Amino acid sequence: MDHRSQGRARHRTGRRHRRPARPGPRRRARRGPARRAAHHLPGRLRGGPGRRERARSRLPSRGRSRAQSGRPRRPLGERGRRRHRHRQGNRHRPGQGDRQRDRQRDRQRGRRGMTDPEVDGVDEALALVGPPAPKQEQHRATPWTEARAVAARLGTARPTRTRRVGLGQALGGVLAEPLAALTDLPSFDTSAMDGWAVAGPGPWQIREGDSVLAGHAQTPPLPDGEAVRIATGARVPPGATAVIRSEHSRTDTTGHLHAQREVTHGQDIRPRGQECRSGDQLLPAGTPVTPAVLGLAAAAGYDELHTVERPRVDVLVLGDELLTAGLPHDGLIRDALGPMLAPWLHALGADVIATRRIGDDADALYAAVTDSEADVVITTGGTAAGPVDHVHPVLRKAGAELLVDGVKVRPGHPMLLARLSPATYLVGLPGNPLAAVSGLLTLAEPLLRGLAGRRARAPYTAAVRDEVHGHPHDTRLVPVTHAAGRAAGHATGRASGRASGHVGSGHVVPLHYNGPAMLRGIAVADGLAVVPPGGARSGDVLEILDLPWAATTEGCFT
Repeated sequence: MDHRSQGRARHRTGRRHRRPARPGPRRRARRGPARRAAHHLPGRLRGGPGRRERARSRLPSRGRSRAQSGRPRRPLGERGRRRHRHRQGNRHRPGQGDRQRDRQRDRQRGRRGMTDPEVDGVDEALALVGPPAPKQEQHRATPWTEARAVAARLGTARPTRTRRVGLGQALGGVLAEPLAALTDLPSFDTSAMDGWAVAGPGPWQIREGDSVLAGHAQTPPLPDGEAVRIATGARVPPGATAVIRSEHSRTDTTGHLHAQREVTHGQDIRPRGQECRSGDQLLPAGTPVTPAVLGLAAAAGYDELHTVERPRVDVLVLGDELLTAGLPHDGLIRDALGPMLAPWLHALGADVIATRRIGDDADALYAAVTDSEADVVITTGGTAAGPVDHVHPVLRKAGAELLVDGVKVRPGHPMLLARLSPATYLVGLPGNPLAAVSGLLTLAEPLLRGLAGRRARAPYTAAVRDEVHGHPHDTRLVPVTHAAGRAAGHATGRASGRASGHVGSGHVVPLHYNGPAMLRGIAVADGLAVVPPGGARSGDVLEILDLPWAATTEGCFT
């Protein structure tokens, strides 16, 4: 029997003609989720044949044209043609459930204005894959230098408040106006040494029973050839031409004074106005009030100073796990930030009005933030996305403007800066101690510096002596100590680079114990080195952030 007769026999028995199977096992490629989803997309969307082309490909080879099948067409019998028409009709005839689903889908598309039939395949594919994941808020951490610049601009944008305070209350403040001398310094000619005030050339006749002491009224004029005993700081008698130190003179039995060294005119006399004249500007506005400034102001005749009012700060320490006394136990740990933040912020120029501890309670945190009368609210912990991290929800509820939400720095990347009102700000510090220090120096320090009216300092750099590992993408802040301090025999290696003259040329040594939860390194550090992404090699020059307790006048009142 030839193959044409075999084909007719199969049609008569109702069996479809099947192409012979290819030799060997046939495996079906496994599909991943993306490929399974793409399998259900229309051909024009996934780059393959469309619905109509796929329908043609499923037709029996005898129902396709010779060009489509690639082999000679075989004639169909009457029964085969009826079966073909029946199957093709059922293939495109929707059932009852399909009709209801199509009507519902058409109504939805009618509301959305979607009528493209190609979208049908997209919906079917998405239905198989499942609903899309909920869209999360776009979050972009701010680069470290940019975050500091944002905080600095905020601090200088608000007009500063000023007040007049006594000298005893002005320490740590900032001058709101230039400090001008109210009198000549010194106000009269004074003796620089204990000795003898003399007039004219010697030897000099000693004026018996008379001496000039500090604080006494003006003495009678001193004629040429006479000498009178005088104390340091005493007003020089009129007519005196020099002061001879006691150790550089001798007396004889006749009551005369002899100089043992050459005497020059005006020797050891501080003339009136030697340091300044009345009205001279001594210090510009914005100068931090140090103990030396207080002494100068007092000498220049001031009883009180016009200073910039310190920004008021409210510290909120968050967490149920914190202990204020005793040893850690049962999952509870000691609060290290509460005792540390208040003096640190005071050294940065702030007036800490309160340090309060709040548990993991969103309502209590909201009340504390919204009821605070401080210029800056500083929180510790709760800035991440944990189950009890309430800072972000509280800020949203309070209508705050989030200005910095995360910083590209390690440790401390979850830190944040928000504006609660036009004149009130919130700095959110991470809960780990060293990460909180990073947040203080990154956001709180430039913000408070501007609010306190302090001038920004020029960057301070130093070469790092050892290699410092860095983060692949973020800046790192690493505690360092000055190598000069260790060489000089300091117990902790501390010797300020500014005080030692190592600005830009000294070497710093990275310290161990620099993890986010550690304070052992920062406790003996001179500053924090700013390590760029990727790290630093030995000899690289890095920016150094001074600590408030640095051993310099400027560092003590940063």
